[in-house]
Amino acid sequence: MTTPSKLALVPFVSVDHMMQLVHSIGIQQMLRDLAAYIEADFKRWELFDKTPRVASHSAEGVIELMPTSDGEVYGFKYVNGHPKNTKEGLQTVTAFGLLANVGNGYPVLLSEMTLLTGLRTAAASALVGRYLAPKGATTMAMIGNGAQSEFQCMAFQAICGVDTVRLFDIDAAAREKCARNLAGSGLTVVKCTTPEEAIMGAQIITTCTADKQYATILTDNMVGSGVHINAIGGDCPGKTELHRDILLRSDIFVEFPEQTRIEGEIQQLDPDHPVTELWQVMTGAAKGRTDARQITLFDSVGFAVEDFSALRYVRDKIKGTAFYSDLDMLADPDDPRDLFGMLLRAG
Repeated sequence: MTTPSKLALVPFVSVDHMMQLVHSIGIQQMLRDLAAYIEADFKRWELFDKTPRVASHSAEGVIELMPTSDGEVYGFKYVNGHPKNTKEGLQTVTAFGLLANVGNGYPVLLSEMTLLTGLRTAAASALVGRYLAPKGATTMAMIGNGAQSEFQCMAFQAICGVDTVRLFDIDAAAREKCARNLAGSGLTVVKCTTPEEAIMGAQIITTCTADKQYATILTDNMVGSGVHINAIGGDCPGKTELHRDILLRSDIFVEFPEQTRIEGEIQQLDPDHPVTELWQVMTGAAKGRTDARQITLFDSVGFAVEDFSALRYVRDKIKGTAFYSDLDMLADPDDPRDLFGMLLRAG
């Protein structure tokens, strides 16, 4: 047996490693760090290859690949979305991701991304909230209290200064779970029995439901002026959360229009309905919130650059730690032309 070279060993971050990494950094600090990495990459947006994610849809859900590259590093995420899974004791969303060296094509990181996607989604939401939410916003309604809800609440606390969250879910057990998990966070947690109650006094409204359907979580009469809506549940064709009239009253901000028009809330609108790209707001090329009475809407579907940022952050942070293992996943013959000979010698 030949010993693989260091170049052939790929750092692998398991779920256990990821949890250890998060706790070594601290959840809130990691959320702030991820937001900083995402912001830095959005500010160099034009360097990236960009394409809507490659999706394989079924009656049960969707499996997607999300690729991108900045010209030096290539990255992709594999992710699924199966709303029925919860009833079967499974995660609705699971994911893993990879980074590779563009120069030679060799992978340089393989990582779990179920936990990491939860963190990066929340960090991206709160980063956008920092640009678009009303000045001095302290209260957020969290409608949909599933697996993503605690991450969202803590990210808005860490990045935007939210100190109160008002929780609602049609499943009381989910609401209780979220409140229990946030008990030691420093947030004031208010459990609500209707969505109307949840949005009372909230300057930020986050919707994060899982059902794959055209739903109306927020009706037009529920949304007053001056709020920021963080709509993160609509993330595939045929799945929305907001009444169309809300969209017509809002200034809409998106990650990548070509993807959001297929998967986001704006799939309900005409294909040429105006939207603003977030990278333009972050670079100062476009305006974000301009008026206290303005309704801003982040039509979030998640984009590959955000995953690239998160993987880049993990790669930087695991250096010199024990929070990864080396995988022997690349063939490494002494003579690169003699792959078959390497196989023979192994016998």
